[in-house]
Amino acid sequence: MNEGVTVPLTLRALIQRINRKLRQDDQRLRTARGWFSDLGHPEARGRDLGVLKDYELLLGSWSYPNT
Repeated sequence: MNEGVTVPLTLRALIQRINRKLRQDDQRLRTARGWFSDLGHPEARGRDLGVLKDYELLLGSWSYPNT
């Protein structure tokens, strides 16, 4: 298998995955617009919920893949 290969994922796709997971508990992830839009971290939430795998990397994210 290819070591160190990452698969890009858009923020919209990640939010859709998170919302599908949260729908089971009648919850939903909402994002803010404007200067306060960086209050949440959908990438960390996605990893906690198990919808974002180790080899997937959020496009435009400041974080680095797991090494």
